[in-house]
Amino acid sequence: MDDLKPGTAILSSDGREFTVDDDLAKAYRPGDRLVANGLAGLLHIPAVELDKARHAVDAAVDAFATLATVADDAIVDFYGHAAAALSDDAVWSRVAEVNAGDVASARQRGRSATRLQVSEEMRAKMVEGLRGWATAPSRRGAVMDTVPHDGFQVELVGAALGVVAFVFEGRPNVLADACGVLRGGNAVVFRIGSDALATARAIMELAIEPALVKAGLPGGCVSLVDSTAHAAGWALFLDQRLALAVARGSGPAVAALGSLARSAGTPVSLHGTGGAWIVVSDKVDANEVGEAVVRSLDRKVCNTLNTCCLVRGSNVAQRAAGALDAIRRAGEARSGSFKLHVAEGSEDLVPSALFSTSAEVVRAEGPVFETQAETIARSDLGIEWEWEETPEVSLVAVDSIDEAVALFNDLSPRLVGSLLSNDPEEHEQFFNTLDAPFVGDAHTRWVDGQFALDKPELGLSNWQHGRLFGRGGVLTGDDVYTVRLRYRTED
Repeated sequence: MDDLKPGTAILSSDGREFTVDDDLAKAYRPGDRLVANGLAGLLHIPAVELDKARHAVDAAVDAFATLATVADDAIVDFYGHAAAALSDDAVWSRVAEVNAGDVASARQRGRSATRLQVSEEMRAKMVEGLRGWATAPSRRGAVMDTVPHDGFQVELVGAALGVVAFVFEGRPNVLADACGVLRGGNAVVFRIGSDALATARAIMELAIEPALVKAGLPGGCVSLVDSTAHAAGWALFLDQRLALAVARGSGPAVAALGSLARSAGTPVSLHGTGGAWIVVSDKVDANEVGEAVVRSLDRKVCNTLNTCCLVRGSNVAQRAAGALDAIRRAGEARSGSFKLHVAEGSEDLVPSALFSTSAEVVRAEGPVFETQAETIARSDLGIEWEWEETPEVSLVAVDSIDEAVALFNDLSPRLVGSLLSNDPEEHEQFFNTLDAPFVGDAHTRWVDGQFALDKPELGLSNWQHGRLFGRGGVLTGDDVYTVRLRYRTED
Protein backbone atom coordinates (compact mmCIF):
# COMPACT_ATOMS: atom_id res chain seq x y z
CA MET A 1 0.00 0.00 0.00
CA ASP A 2 1.14 3.56 -0.67
CA ASP A 3 -0.16 5.12 2.53
CA LEU A 4 -1.64 4.09 5.85
CA LYS A 5 -4.48 5.84 7.61
CA PRO A 6 -4.91 6.04 11.40
CA GLY A 7 -7.78 3.91 12.65
CA THR A 8 -7.37 1.27 9.92
CA ALA A 9 -8.28 -2.19 11.29
CA ILE A 10 -5.96 -5.06 10.43
CA LEU A 11 -6.75 -8.69 11.24
CA SER A 12 -4.22 -11.38 12.12
CA SER A 13 -4.58 -14.93 10.87
CA ASP A 14 -6.06 -16.00 14.21
CA GLY A 15 -8.77 -13.34 14.03
CA ARG A 16 -7.30 -10.71 16.37
CA GLU A 17 -7.94 -7.14 15.31
CA PHE A 18 -5.29 -4.44 15.51
CA THR A 19 -5.78 -0.74 14.89
CA VAL A 20 -3.25 1.52 13.20
CA ASP A 21 -2.36 4.45 15.48
CA ASP A 22 -1.09 7.91 14.53
CA ASP A 23 2.59 7.10 15.13
CA LEU A 24 2.47 4.01 12.92
CA ALA A 25 0.62 5.85 10.16
CA LYS A 26 3.25 8.62 10.17
CA ALA A 27 6.19 6.17 10.21
CA TYR A 28 4.89 3.98 7.39
CA ARG A 29 6.42 4.44 3.92
CA PRO A 30 5.71 2.74 0.58
CA GLY A 31 7.67 -0.51 0.42
CA ASP A 32 7.38 -1.13 4.17
CA ARG A 33 5.61 -4.23 5.45
CA LEU A 34 2.94 -4.60 8.11
CA VAL A 35 2.54 -7.95 9.85
CA ALA A 36 -0.39 -8.73 12.15
CA ASN A 37 0.48 -11.63 14.42
CA GLY A 38 -1.66 -12.80 17.32
CA LEU A 39 1.35 -13.21 19.61
CA ALA A 40 3.79 -10.60 18.30
CA GLY A 41 1.18 -7.90 17.68
CA LEU A 42 1.04 -5.42 14.80
CA LEU A 43 4.61 -5.09 13.50
CA HIS A 44 6.01 -2.43 11.20
CA ILE A 45 9.02 -3.56 9.14
CA PRO A 46 10.65 -0.69 7.22
CA ALA A 47 11.80 -1.44 3.68
CA VAL A 48 15.44 -0.89 4.64
CA GLU A 49 15.24 -3.69 7.23
CA LEU A 50 13.48 -5.97 4.75
CA ASP A 51 16.34 -5.35 2.31
CA LYS A 52 19.03 -6.10 4.92
CA ALA A 53 17.45 -9.42 5.86
CA ARG A 54 16.73 -10.34 2.24
CA HIS A 55 20.30 -9.56 1.19
CA ALA A 56 21.72 -11.83 3.90
CA VAL A 57 19.37 -14.70 3.01
CA ASP A 58 20.13 -14.23 -0.70
CA ALA A 59 23.82 -14.73 0.05
CA ALA A 60 23.09 -17.79 2.20
CA VAL A 61 20.84 -19.38 -0.43
CA ASP A 62 23.54 -18.95 -3.08
CA ALA A 63 26.19 -20.32 -0.73
CA PHE A 64 24.06 -23.34 0.16
CA ALA A 65 23.79 -24.28 -3.52
CA THR A 66 27.58 -24.06 -3.83
CA LEU A 67 28.16 -26.11 -0.68
CA ALA A 68 26.61 -29.13 -2.39
CA THR A 69 29.75 -29.38 -4.51
CA VAL A 70 32.25 -28.56 -1.72
CA ALA A 71 34.34 -31.35 -0.20
CA ASP A 72 34.23 -31.89 3.55
CA ASP A 73 37.94 -31.07 3.78
CA ALA A 74 37.24 -27.44 2.88
CA ILE A 75 34.65 -27.15 5.65
CA VAL A 76 37.08 -28.72 8.11
CA ASP A 77 39.73 -26.22 7.02
CA PHE A 78 37.34 -23.37 7.78
CA TYR A 79 37.06 -24.43 11.41
CA GLY A 80 40.81 -24.67 11.74
CA HIS A 81 41.36 -21.20 10.30
CA ALA A 82 38.61 -19.65 12.43
CA ALA A 83 39.97 -21.26 15.60
CA ALA A 84 43.48 -20.07 14.77
CA ALA A 85 42.25 -16.51 14.27
CA LEU A 86 40.49 -16.41 17.64
CA SER A 87 43.60 -17.92 19.25
CA ASP A 88 45.70 -15.07 17.90
CA ASP A 89 46.27 -12.59 20.74
CA ALA A 90 46.37 -9.64 18.35
CA VAL A 91 43.00 -10.58 16.88
CA TRP A 92 41.44 -11.25 20.26
CA SER A 93 42.69 -7.99 21.75
CA ARG A 94 40.87 -6.12 18.98
CA VAL A 95 37.69 -8.14 19.59
CA ALA A 96 37.96 -7.48 23.34
CA GLU A 97 38.48 -3.76 22.73
CA VAL A 98 35.34 -3.53 20.62
CA ASN A 99 33.44 -5.62 23.17
CA ALA A 100 34.46 -3.27 25.98
CA GLY A 101 32.71 -0.50 24.06
CA ASP A 102 29.58 -2.64 23.68
CA VAL A 103 29.59 -3.43 27.40
CA ALA A 104 30.04 0.21 28.40
CA SER A 105 27.25 1.30 26.08
CA ALA A 106 24.89 -1.38 27.38
CA ARG A 107 25.51 -0.44 31.00
CA GLN A 108 24.96 3.25 30.27
CA ARG A 109 21.55 2.30 28.89
CA GLY A 110 20.69 0.16 31.92
CA ARG A 111 21.09 -3.08 30.00
CA SER A 112 22.47 -6.33 31.41
CA ALA A 113 26.06 -7.08 30.39
CA THR A 114 26.38 -10.45 32.14
CA ARG A 115 26.19 -12.47 28.91
CA LEU A 116 27.58 -9.75 26.67
CA GLN A 117 31.09 -9.42 28.09
CA VAL A 118 33.76 -11.59 26.45
CA SER A 119 36.43 -13.27 28.56
CA GLU A 120 39.37 -15.61 28.21
CA GLU A 121 37.10 -18.44 29.29
CA MET A 122 34.60 -17.58 26.54
CA ARG A 123 37.42 -17.32 24.03
CA ALA A 124 38.74 -20.76 25.02
CA LYS A 125 35.30 -22.33 24.67
CA MET A 126 34.78 -20.74 21.26
CA VAL A 127 38.12 -22.09 20.04
CA GLU A 128 37.42 -25.49 21.58
CA GLY A 129 34.01 -25.63 19.90
CA LEU A 130 35.36 -24.71 16.46
CA ARG A 131 38.11 -27.30 16.71
CA GLY A 132 35.56 -29.84 17.91
CA TRP A 133 33.49 -29.41 14.76
CA ALA A 134 36.64 -29.91 12.68
CA THR A 135 36.97 -33.43 14.09
CA ALA A 136 33.24 -34.25 14.29
CA PRO A 137 31.72 -36.60 11.74
CA SER A 138 29.27 -35.11 9.26
CA ARG A 139 25.89 -36.62 8.50
CA ARG A 140 26.09 -35.20 4.98
CA GLY A 141 26.34 -38.14 2.58
CA ALA A 142 26.46 -40.68 5.42
CA VAL A 143 24.42 -43.84 4.84
CA MET A 144 22.39 -44.06 8.02
CA ASP A 145 20.50 -47.24 7.19
CA THR A 146 19.97 -49.67 4.32
CA VAL A 147 16.78 -51.61 3.61
CA PRO A 148 17.42 -54.63 1.35
CA HIS A 149 14.86 -55.90 -1.16
CA ASP A 150 14.81 -58.52 -3.90
CA GLY A 151 16.99 -57.04 -6.64
CA PHE A 152 17.43 -53.58 -5.10
CA GLN A 153 18.07 -51.73 -1.86
CA VAL A 154 16.99 -48.39 -0.41
CA GLU A 155 19.51 -46.28 1.48
CA LEU A 156 18.70 -43.60 4.03
CA VAL A 157 21.30 -40.91 3.44
CA GLY A 158 21.99 -37.89 5.60
CA ALA A 159 21.86 -34.53 3.83
CA ALA A 160 22.16 -30.83 4.54
CA LEU A 161 18.98 -29.12 5.71
CA GLY A 162 19.43 -25.71 4.08
CA VAL A 163 19.64 -22.13 5.31
CA VAL A 164 19.48 -21.82 9.10
CA ALA A 165 18.65 -18.45 10.67
CA PHE A 166 19.68 -17.47 14.19
CA VAL A 167 18.42 -14.50 16.20
CA PHE A 168 20.09 -14.06 19.56
CA GLU A 169 20.73 -11.23 21.97
CA GLY A 170 23.98 -10.36 23.73
CA ARG A 171 26.06 -13.54 23.64
CA PRO A 172 28.90 -13.15 21.12
CA ASN A 173 30.08 -16.75 21.60
CA VAL A 174 26.90 -18.05 19.95
CA LEU A 175 28.17 -16.65 16.66
CA ALA A 176 31.09 -19.07 16.70
CA ASP A 177 29.09 -21.96 18.17
CA ALA A 178 26.36 -21.75 15.55
CA CYS A 179 28.93 -22.18 12.81
CA GLY A 180 28.59 -25.86 13.71
CA VAL A 181 25.67 -26.14 11.28
CA LEU A 182 28.17 -25.55 8.47
CA ARG A 183 29.77 -28.93 9.24
CA GLY A 184 26.76 -30.64 7.67
CA GLY A 185 26.73 -28.42 4.59
CA ASN A 186 24.20 -25.88 5.87
CA ALA A 187 24.44 -22.11 5.48
CA VAL A 188 23.95 -19.75 8.41
CA VAL A 189 22.38 -16.29 8.78
CA PHE A 190 22.76 -14.40 12.08
CA ARG A 191 20.99 -11.46 13.59
CA ILE A 192 22.42 -10.38 16.96
CA GLY A 193 21.01 -7.83 19.40
CA SER A 194 22.16 -4.23 19.19
CA ASP A 195 24.10 -4.56 22.47
CA ALA A 196 26.56 -7.02 20.88
CA LEU A 197 26.44 -6.00 17.23
CA ALA A 198 29.84 -4.28 17.17
CA THR A 199 31.42 -7.33 18.81
CA ALA A 200 29.78 -9.60 16.24
CA ARG A 201 31.06 -7.43 13.40
CA ALA A 202 34.59 -7.68 14.80
CA ILE A 203 34.44 -11.48 15.09
CA MET A 204 33.06 -11.74 11.56
CA GLU A 205 35.66 -9.38 10.05
CA LEU A 206 38.67 -10.69 11.97
CA ALA A 207 37.96 -14.42 12.20
CA ILE A 208 34.96 -15.85 10.36
CA GLU A 209 35.19 -14.09 6.99
CA PRO A 210 38.98 -14.59 6.60
CA ALA A 211 38.55 -18.26 7.51
CA LEU A 212 35.91 -18.71 4.81
CA VAL A 213 38.24 -17.14 2.23
CA LYS A 214 41.21 -19.29 3.27
CA ALA A 215 39.09 -22.44 3.09
CA GLY A 216 37.75 -21.53 -0.36
CA LEU A 217 34.14 -21.34 0.82
CA PRO A 218 31.60 -18.76 -0.40
CA GLY A 219 31.18 -15.83 1.97
CA GLY A 220 27.44 -16.35 2.24
CA CYS A 221 28.01 -19.56 4.19
CA VAL A 222 28.00 -17.38 7.30
CA SER A 223 26.07 -14.10 6.94
CA LEU A 224 25.35 -11.39 9.48
CA VAL A 225 22.25 -9.21 9.22
CA ASP A 226 23.96 -5.92 9.99
CA SER A 227 21.18 -4.05 11.76
CA THR A 228 20.35 -2.83 15.24
CA ALA A 229 16.60 -2.93 14.59
CA HIS A 230 14.33 -5.65 15.94
CA ALA A 231 12.47 -5.35 12.63
CA ALA A 232 15.44 -6.93 10.85
CA GLY A 233 14.98 -10.04 12.97
CA TRP A 234 11.27 -10.09 12.20
CA ALA A 235 12.01 -9.81 8.49
CA LEU A 236 14.57 -12.59 8.69
CA PHE A 237 12.21 -15.03 10.40
CA LEU A 238 9.44 -14.26 7.91
CA ASP A 239 11.62 -15.32 4.95
CA GLN A 240 10.08 -18.52 3.58
CA ARG A 241 13.42 -19.72 2.21
CA LEU A 242 14.65 -20.68 5.68
CA ALA A 243 14.94 -24.36 6.54
CA LEU A 244 15.10 -23.72 10.30
CA ALA A 245 14.72 -20.66 12.52
CA VAL A 246 16.53 -20.64 15.87
CA ALA A 247 15.86 -17.93 18.47
CA ARG A 248 17.65 -17.36 21.77
CA GLY A 249 17.05 -14.67 24.32
CA SER A 250 14.27 -13.42 26.57
CA GLY A 251 11.03 -15.39 26.71
CA PRO A 252 8.50 -12.94 25.16
CA ALA A 253 10.86 -11.91 22.34
CA VAL A 254 11.70 -15.51 21.51
CA ALA A 255 8.03 -16.53 21.56
CA ALA A 256 7.15 -13.69 19.18
CA LEU A 257 9.95 -14.62 16.77
CA GLY A 258 8.87 -18.24 16.83
CA SER A 259 5.31 -17.27 16.03
CA LEU A 260 6.48 -15.23 13.02
CA ALA A 261 8.58 -18.10 11.66
CA ARG A 262 5.74 -20.57 12.10
CA SER A 263 3.41 -18.21 10.24
CA ALA A 264 5.82 -18.44 7.30
CA GLY A 265 5.83 -22.25 7.49
CA THR A 266 9.36 -22.50 8.89
CA PRO A 267 10.25 -25.03 11.62
CA VAL A 268 11.56 -23.36 14.77
CA SER A 269 13.84 -24.15 17.68
CA LEU A 270 13.27 -21.73 20.53
CA HIS A 271 15.52 -21.10 23.47
CA GLY A 272 14.10 -18.58 25.87
CA THR A 273 12.80 -18.75 29.40
CA GLY A 274 14.80 -20.88 31.81
CA GLY A 275 15.38 -21.08 35.52
CA ALA A 276 16.26 -24.39 37.18
CA TRP A 277 14.49 -26.00 40.12
CA ILE A 278 16.05 -28.03 42.95
CA VAL A 279 13.88 -30.25 45.15
CA VAL A 280 15.41 -31.13 48.53
CA SER A 281 14.05 -34.39 49.91
CA ASP A 282 13.72 -35.14 53.62
CA LYS A 283 15.92 -38.15 52.84
CA VAL A 284 19.13 -36.19 52.37
CA ASP A 285 21.63 -34.87 54.90
CA ALA A 286 21.64 -31.14 55.44
CA ASN A 287 25.38 -30.92 54.72
CA GLU A 288 24.81 -32.32 51.21
CA VAL A 289 22.46 -29.50 50.23
CA GLY A 290 24.93 -26.62 50.26
CA GLU A 291 27.31 -27.91 47.59
CA ALA A 292 24.53 -28.47 45.03
CA VAL A 293 22.98 -25.07 45.69
CA VAL A 294 26.17 -22.99 45.59
CA ARG A 295 27.38 -24.71 42.40
CA SER A 296 24.06 -23.81 40.79
CA LEU A 297 24.46 -20.08 41.45
CA ASP A 298 27.87 -19.10 40.06
CA ARG A 299 26.25 -16.80 37.46
CA LYS A 300 22.87 -16.12 35.84
CA VAL A 301 22.08 -18.23 32.81
CA CYS A 302 19.09 -20.39 31.90
CA ASN A 303 20.27 -23.37 33.99
CA THR A 304 20.91 -21.33 37.14
CA LEU A 305 18.97 -22.33 40.25
CA ASN A 306 15.79 -20.26 40.34
CA THR A 307 13.40 -22.13 42.65
CA CYS A 308 14.23 -24.34 45.62
CA CYS A 309 11.55 -26.68 47.04
CA LEU A 310 12.17 -28.14 50.50
CA VAL A 311 10.15 -31.17 51.56
CA ARG A 312 9.00 -30.73 55.13
CA GLY A 313 10.28 -33.28 57.65
CA SER A 314 12.23 -33.70 60.84
CA ASN A 315 15.35 -31.95 59.51
CA VAL A 316 13.75 -29.28 57.32
CA ALA A 317 15.20 -26.46 59.43
CA GLN A 318 18.73 -27.80 58.99
CA ARG A 319 18.25 -28.36 55.24
CA ALA A 320 16.82 -24.85 54.83
CA ALA A 321 19.75 -23.42 56.76
CA GLY A 322 22.16 -25.29 54.48
CA ALA A 323 20.45 -23.92 51.38
CA LEU A 324 20.42 -20.36 52.77
CA ASP A 325 24.10 -20.56 53.72
CA ALA A 326 24.92 -21.68 50.17
CA ILE A 327 22.91 -18.81 48.66
CA ARG A 328 24.76 -16.41 50.97
CA ARG A 329 28.12 -17.86 49.89
CA ALA A 330 27.13 -17.50 46.22
CA GLY A 331 26.45 -13.82 46.85
CA GLU A 332 29.73 -13.33 48.69
CA ALA A 333 31.60 -14.97 45.80
CA ARG A 334 30.35 -12.07 43.69
CA SER A 335 31.27 -9.57 46.43
CA GLY A 336 27.66 -8.96 47.28
CA SER A 337 24.54 -10.19 48.97
CA PHE A 338 21.48 -12.24 47.91
CA LYS A 339 17.74 -11.89 47.42
CA LEU A 340 15.06 -14.37 48.49
CA HIS A 341 11.46 -14.67 47.27
CA VAL A 342 9.60 -16.82 49.80
CA ALA A 343 6.29 -18.41 48.88
CA GLU A 344 3.32 -17.69 51.11
CA GLY A 345 3.10 -20.27 53.86
CA SER A 346 6.84 -20.99 53.74
CA GLU A 347 8.07 -17.99 55.75
CA ASP A 348 9.22 -20.27 58.59
CA LEU A 349 12.07 -21.52 56.34
CA VAL A 350 13.77 -18.14 56.60
CA PRO A 351 14.94 -16.11 59.62
CA SER A 352 12.27 -13.47 60.19
CA ALA A 353 14.88 -10.71 60.34
CA LEU A 354 15.57 -11.10 56.60
CA PHE A 355 12.09 -9.75 55.79
CA SER A 356 13.06 -6.40 57.34
CA THR A 357 16.80 -6.30 56.61
CA SER A 358 17.81 -4.04 53.72
CA ALA A 359 20.49 -5.22 51.31
CA GLU A 360 22.06 -3.93 48.12
CA VAL A 361 20.75 -5.78 45.08
CA VAL A 362 22.73 -5.22 41.88
CA ARG A 363 20.48 -5.28 38.83
CA ALA A 364 21.15 -4.43 35.17
CA GLU A 365 19.95 -0.87 35.70
CA GLY A 366 22.27 -0.50 38.71
CA PRO A 367 22.28 -1.19 42.48
CA VAL A 368 19.10 -0.77 44.50
CA PHE A 369 18.31 -1.38 48.17
CA GLU A 370 15.55 -3.86 48.98
CA THR A 371 14.56 -6.14 51.81
CA GLN A 372 16.66 -9.27 51.66
CA ALA A 373 13.57 -11.49 51.67
CA GLU A 374 10.03 -10.84 50.50
CA THR A 375 6.87 -12.93 50.25
CA ILE A 376 5.44 -14.00 46.90
CA ALA A 377 2.36 -15.98 45.91
CA ARG A 378 2.92 -19.66 45.20
CA SER A 379 1.62 -18.96 41.70
CA ASP A 380 4.72 -16.77 41.14
CA LEU A 381 7.22 -19.59 41.73
CA GLY A 382 7.72 -19.89 37.98
CA ILE A 383 9.03 -16.33 37.55
CA GLU A 384 12.62 -16.39 36.28
CA TRP A 385 14.73 -13.89 38.22
CA GLU A 386 17.03 -12.17 35.71
CA TRP A 387 19.65 -11.12 38.24
CA GLU A 388 22.90 -9.40 37.38
CA GLU A 389 25.35 -9.67 40.30
CA THR A 390 23.06 -10.57 43.23
CA PRO A 391 21.77 -14.18 43.25
CA GLU A 392 17.97 -14.35 43.48
CA VAL A 393 16.17 -17.53 44.48
CA SER A 394 12.57 -18.49 45.25
CA LEU A 395 11.94 -20.77 48.24
CA VAL A 396 8.90 -22.90 48.98
CA ALA A 397 8.09 -25.65 51.46
CA VAL A 398 6.16 -28.68 50.20
CA ASP A 399 4.73 -31.74 51.90
CA SER A 400 6.10 -34.23 49.38
CA ILE A 401 8.21 -34.66 46.28
CA ASP A 402 5.02 -35.27 44.33
CA GLU A 403 3.79 -31.80 45.37
CA ALA A 404 7.08 -30.27 44.22
CA VAL A 405 6.81 -32.07 40.88
CA ALA A 406 3.24 -30.84 40.45
CA LEU A 407 4.36 -27.24 41.09
CA PHE A 408 7.22 -27.62 38.62
CA ASN A 409 5.02 -29.11 35.91
CA ASP A 410 2.37 -26.43 36.41
CA LEU A 411 4.40 -23.25 36.96
CA SER A 412 7.94 -23.60 35.63
CA PRO A 413 9.11 -23.32 32.01
CA ARG A 414 9.91 -27.04 32.37
CA LEU A 415 13.62 -26.90 31.63
CA VAL A 416 15.81 -28.26 34.46
CA GLY A 417 14.88 -30.18 37.60
CA SER A 418 17.21 -31.71 40.17
CA LEU A 419 16.39 -33.90 43.18
CA LEU A 420 18.66 -34.06 46.22
CA SER A 421 17.88 -37.38 47.88
CA ASN A 422 19.60 -40.55 49.09
CA ASP A 423 16.62 -42.71 48.11
CA PRO A 424 16.92 -44.42 44.68
CA GLU A 425 13.16 -44.97 44.50
CA GLU A 426 12.54 -41.23 44.93
CA HIS A 427 14.95 -40.49 42.08
CA GLU A 428 13.20 -42.98 39.80
CA GLN A 429 9.78 -41.51 40.58
CA PHE A 430 11.12 -37.97 40.12
CA PHE A 431 12.60 -38.78 36.72
CA ASN A 432 9.43 -40.50 35.53
CA THR A 433 7.02 -37.76 36.61
CA LEU A 434 8.94 -34.52 36.09
CA ASP A 435 7.98 -33.00 32.73
CA ALA A 436 11.39 -31.66 31.70
CA PRO A 437 14.13 -32.60 29.23
CA PHE A 438 16.93 -32.23 31.82
CA VAL A 439 16.82 -34.09 35.15
CA GLY A 440 19.67 -34.47 37.63
CA ASP A 441 20.62 -35.39 41.18
CA ALA A 442 22.95 -32.53 42.16
CA HIS A 443 23.73 -29.02 40.83
CA THR A 444 21.83 -27.70 37.80
CA ARG A 445 24.64 -26.05 35.82
CA TRP A 446 25.56 -29.34 34.07
CA VAL A 447 22.85 -28.56 31.51
CA ASP A 448 25.14 -27.32 28.77
CA GLY A 449 25.91 -28.95 25.43
CA GLN A 450 29.66 -28.53 25.63
CA PHE A 451 29.83 -29.69 29.27
CA ALA A 452 27.40 -32.60 29.01
CA LEU A 453 27.82 -33.78 25.41
CA ASP A 454 31.28 -32.46 24.44
CA LYS A 455 29.57 -30.46 21.68
CA PRO A 456 29.12 -26.69 21.42
CA GLU A 457 25.44 -26.00 21.80
CA LEU A 458 23.28 -23.73 19.72
CA GLY A 459 20.79 -23.51 22.53
CA LEU A 460 18.71 -25.32 25.12
CA SER A 461 15.00 -25.91 24.61
CA ASN A 462 12.52 -26.08 27.45
CA TRP A 463 9.20 -27.91 27.31
CA GLN A 464 7.11 -24.84 28.11
CA HIS A 465 5.19 -25.23 24.86
CA GLY A 466 5.36 -29.01 24.61
CA ARG A 467 7.92 -31.75 24.10
CA LEU A 468 10.34 -31.70 21.21
CA PHE A 469 9.91 -33.95 18.21
CA GLY A 470 12.73 -36.32 17.40
CA ARG A 471 15.57 -34.73 19.39
CA GLY A 472 16.79 -33.83 22.86
CA GLY A 473 16.70 -30.44 24.53
CA VAL A 474 20.23 -29.54 23.41
CA LEU A 475 20.45 -28.28 19.84
CA THR A 476 23.90 -28.80 18.32
CA GLY A 477 25.28 -28.48 14.82
CA ASP A 478 24.91 -32.14 13.95
CA ASP A 479 21.19 -32.05 14.82
CA VAL A 480 20.58 -29.90 11.75
CA TYR A 481 20.14 -32.35 8.90
CA THR A 482 17.55 -34.11 6.80
CA VAL A 483 17.32 -37.61 5.33
CA ARG A 484 17.14 -38.54 1.65
CA LEU A 485 16.18 -41.95 0.26
CA ARG A 486 18.26 -43.46 -2.51
CA TYR A 487 17.17 -46.42 -4.66
CA ARG A 488 19.96 -48.74 -5.86
CA THR A 489 19.52 -51.76 -8.07
CA GLU A 490 21.78 -54.74 -7.61
CA ASP A 491 22.40 -55.17 -11.34
